[in-house]
Amino acid sequence: MADRDPRETIADTIEQGKRLVRLGGDKGLSLAERLSARLARLTWRTPLHGLRLAGKQPLKLVAVPDDPMLGDVTRGQALLAGRLEFHGESLALEGLDLAKAKLSPRLAEHLHGFAWLRDLSTVATRAQGAPIAEVVMQAWLDAFADTVSEPAWAPDLLGRRLLFWAAHAPLILSSADLAYRARVLTALARGARHLDRTADKAAPGVARIAAWCGVTMAGLLIAGGEPRQKGGEAGLQRALAAAIYPDGGCAQRAPLAQAEIIALLAMLREGYAARRLDPPAFIGETLGAMVPALLGLTMGDGALSSWQGAAPMSAEALAAVVEASGVRARPLKQARDWGYQRLAAGQTVLVIDAAPPPVARLAQGGCASTLAFELSDGAQRLIVNCGGARQVIAKVPPALAEGLRTTAAHSTLVLGDSNSTAIHADGTLGKGVSEVELSRQESEQASRIEASHDGYARRFGFRHRRQLLLASDGKELRGEDMLLPAGRRPKAAATSFALRFHLAPRVEVSPTSDGLAALLRLPGGALWQFRCRGATLGVEDSLWIDPEGRPIATQQLVVSGAAPAGGASVSWVLKRAR
Repeated sequence: MADRDPRETIADTIEQGKRLVRLGGDKGLSLAERLSARLARLTWRTPLHGLRLAGKQPLKLVAVPDDPMLGDVTRGQALLAGRLEFHGESLALEGLDLAKAKLSPRLAEHLHGFAWLRDLSTVATRAQGAPIAEVVMQAWLDAFADTVSEPAWAPDLLGRRLLFWAAHAPLILSSADLAYRARVLTALARGARHLDRTADKAAPGVARIAAWCGVTMAGLLIAGGEPRQKGGEAGLQRALAAAIYPDGGCAQRAPLAQAEIIALLAMLREGYAARRLDPPAFIGETLGAMVPALLGLTMGDGALSSWQGAAPMSAEALAAVVEASGVRARPLKQARDWGYQRLAAGQTVLVIDAAPPPVARLAQGGCASTLAFELSDGAQRLIVNCGGARQVIAKVPPALAEGLRTTAAHSTLVLGDSNSTAIHADGTLGKGVSEVELSRQESEQASRIEASHDGYARRFGFRHRRQLLLASDGKELRGEDMLLPAGRRPKAAATSFALRFHLAPRVEVSPTSDGLAALLRLPGGALWQFRCRGATLGVEDSLWIDPEGRPIATQQLVVSGAAPAGGASVSWVLKRAR
C-alpha cells in the first residue's frame, strides 16, 4: 500500500494573532435521550429483535484480512500460561465459565472486544494459539451468543469484536469441530445484524466509529454483503464527520481516543485490501489528517504527552499506530479546533492545552486541564501532567484515579483549591471553562503564546491568563500567570492560588533558601534553573502515570500566593544552565 503524505494537502502554517475557542455549553445527554437509549436496550431481548437477528448463516468468510498491528507480548505470554491479563487484573482460563465470572468493567471490555486475540497471535503460532483462543471463544459462546445484553452486545464492543474475529479468524476457526465453527460464524452474522440497527445508538466518538467499522467489515467479508458494506460506509462517514475536526483532532480531545480511531480505520482498511478493493477516499483523508494531529502531542522522547485521562503512550506503541496508518507526517504545530499548541525550538518541545475540555456528551473521563503544559529537553521530560486517569492499573484506588482528572493534577494554576471545570460525582464534567482566548506569535527570536480562560470567572471573579515565551534556541522558557478581574465583582477577601509544575520522574530538585528558585537536574545530566517572582516557591510530592498505567512517585514545584480583589501576577522562568 502506498504511503500518503498529508503535507501535500494539509498546511501546517502558524495562524498568528488572536482567536477565540468556544467548546462549552453542552450539558450532556438530556433525560429524554437517556430514556430513549435505555428503552432501545430493553428491546434487545424482545422476540421481535430476536427475529431480526435470524437469517441465512455464512459457511465461511469471503476473505481474511491482516491485522496491521502487533499485540502486547506480556499479555500474550500470559495467555500462553493460561491467564487473561489486562492492566493489573487477571482471569484464569482453566475451567472458564463466563456466565459466573465476576469481571470489572475494564476487563469485561477487553474480553468482549477480543483485542486479546492480537496479543495471542503476536507470541504464538496458529498451532499454539488456536486451542487457547477456542477455549475462550467456546466460553464466550456458551455465556453470551444467545443472550443479547450489555456489555457483550454493546455496539462499540461488538464492532471491535467483528474486526478482531475477522483479522484473527485462523485462531478461532481452525477447529475440525464443524458444530463449533458454525456457532462462531452464526454469532458473527447475528452480531452484524444487531449492529445494522444499533451502530448509530452508540455514544458519539470512538464508540460509534468502532460500531460502524464493524458493520462495514462484516459487509466486506460475509457473502452477499455489498448492501451492508455501503450502509456501513455511509454510517462511518457520518460518525467521522461528527467526531473529527477539520484539523484532524477528535472532538473527545483525548490522545487515547485519537490513537484508537486511527487503529480502527487501519484495521478496516485491511478488509478492503483482503478483498482487493479500494477503500472510500474519506478513510485515507481522515487518516491523513489525524496522524499529524496525534504526533503534535509527542514530546522529545517520541512518546505522547498526557491529556484527557490518557497515560503517555510509549514511543514504540505510537510508532506502531502510525505505521499501521500508512501516513508519513510531521507533528502538527497548531491545531485550531483540536485545541493543542506545540512549540519546538532547539531540542525543547512544549505542548499546551489551549481549549476548553471536551463537551459533556463526549467527556468520558475528561479532565480540567485548560492551560496546562508539558515540556521536554531532548529525550528527557521535565514538566509533565500526572495523567492516566483512564489507564491506571487495577490496584490504584478509584479515588486516586479520579483525582488525576483534577486541575491540580496538571501543570497549571489552581484557584481556591478548585477545578477550572467542575468534575461531578458521577464523573461527568460540569460548568467551568466555556471559552479560551488565544494569541500566538512567531519571530526569529522566540515563539510566544498568550491564552486565557474563564473557568474561574463565575465563582471567583477572575480570568486566568498565561503567557509563554520560548526562546529560539529552546534554552529558556519565560512565563507569566495572571489573575485578572472578570465577571461579577470579586469577593473582598483574597483568594488563594497555587501554580503547579509537576516534574517528570527522576528529576532532582534543589530549592534555594530564598523560596524563589530551584535547580532541576535531569537524569541525563542537564541542569535547569527555575525562578519565580510574585509568590512563594515550595516543593511537594506528586506522581506520574507511566505508559503501563503504573503510578511513579515524583515531585512538583508549587508557587503559592493569594489574589486580592484587584488580581495577581506571577512571573517565572525556566532556563537551561547546562
